[in-house]
Amino acid sequence: MSRRKTAIIAGAIAATALLSGCTSDAAMVSHNLSKAADNFEVERQIVFYNGITDTYVAEIIGRCSVQPTGPELEVTCKIGPNEYAKDYLGLSDNVTWFAHQTKTVDASVYHHRVVLKPENVIPNFDLSVGKQ
Repeated sequence: MSRRKTAIIAGAIAATALLSGCTSDAAMVSHNLSKAADNFEVERQIVFYNGITDTYVAEIIGRCSVQPTGPELEVTCKIGPNEYAKDYLGLSDNVTWFAHQTKTVDASVYHHRVVLKPENVIPNFDLSVGKQ
């Protein structure tokens, strides 16, 4: 084996050891659950609550990814095999939200989860041919 290959393998092993050794079990599971939710593998109930009127303003239930974006919340849900819905919900000083995972998910504490999607690497483009 060449020196270069040995150095690359040693570097990869060291990087893996550093990444896996510096996190707690809870942090690793949390990371893996977030990845699972972003891949629509987690059932959630997201509730918006008005603290002044003591009422629920809205509720979203399903396989949803939640992204706080400042004064609003972006919720993307998978509603069918190739169907998705996206909602933006504004937050205020009297409206808050919480997301509850409604079913358990198997998430390993022993490995870091990486999801590769080749369809996102290959560029998607439109081709238009003909006379102008």
